[in-house]
Amino acid sequence: MDSVNLEVLRQAVAWSEAGVPVTLATVVRTWGSSPRPEGALLAIAGDGRLVGSVSGGCIEDDLLDRLRTERPARPEHVTYGITAEQTRRFGLPCGGKLELVLEPVAAGNRLADTLAAIEHGEMVARRLDLASGAVDLLGDVPDSAVVFDGQTLVSAFGPRWRMLIIGAGQLSRYLAEFALALDYQVTICEPREEYRDSWHVAGAALTTEMPDDAVMAMRPDRRTVIIGATHDPKLDDLALIDALNTNAFYVGAIGSRANSERRRERLKLFDLTDADVDRLHGPVGLPLGSRTPPEIALAILADITARRNGVTLVAADTRPASVGDACPAL
Repeated sequence: MDSVNLEVLRQAVAWSEAGVPVTLATVVRTWGSSPRPEGALLAIAGDGRLVGSVSGGCIEDDLLDRLRTERPARPEHVTYGITAEQTRRFGLPCGGKLELVLEPVAAGNRLADTLAAIEHGEMVARRLDLASGAVDLLGDVPDSAVVFDGQTLVSAFGPRWRMLIIGAGQLSRYLAEFALALDYQVTICEPREEYRDSWHVAGAALTTEMPDDAVMAMRPDRRTVIIGATHDPKLDDLALIDALNTNAFYVGAIGSRANSERRRERLKLFDLTDADVDRLHGPVGLPLGSRTPPEIALAILADITARRNGVTLVAADTRPASVGDACPAL
């Protein structure tokens, strides 16, 4: 999960266990441009301390003023940006609208249990009934960060996104550093001793297993990204064969278009369907004209980020020339 939200949960639990009154704010709906996504959290302590964010700052100030005078006794649903005056007052982008659920953190809130599950690498859904304030933990976790029907709020929590990179070359170093900055839990698989000796990226784990074993040990799920980055089919293909048989969100491999087509033909010789092979992103990354290792790493993370955010991108060779001319960074 988002490291900011994890920090919010940890601090909210710590404040509550210390006897400090806490109100937890959750973004449940947004319209138009929004500074923070649905599921973003903000915890406000009774003494005015806060952690997290639900906007660019003005709404936080208003919430602080609201809670100084009256803290909610039960969960409340509040909306910002209904009118043009509110939009101007709170600095929301044009047409922006934000809905929050404010929840007083009290006994039976199950926040500590939620936090414990997350820190054990489990995914969990927390269901809040606004009328009663009752909280349940669910094993059936929705794909979206929040599901809100006006009466019940279901928030999905779980391990942050993970990335397995096959190969400890120069590209992998930049890819790992960028991914760590985007809050991925990064693991490098490198069975070749000569590459391991010069590898070091603080915060990234290193395994010496063979790539297929590393994939299976990771138990990929819909929050897992697997990238083959060795240029050696004996290593990359080992990982891809198993990765394409999992629920991994994104499976990709570096290489030219010609090499990528040859790879697809090789993969079809194994126990993979055409649909499995079609899940492979290769050549991996957005067509940015990347040439250097950091540019290639940027293209890979840009593609993954766009897909995570549900953004549909137009392939470079299908755009009209005027689009590239007007937007040279694309």
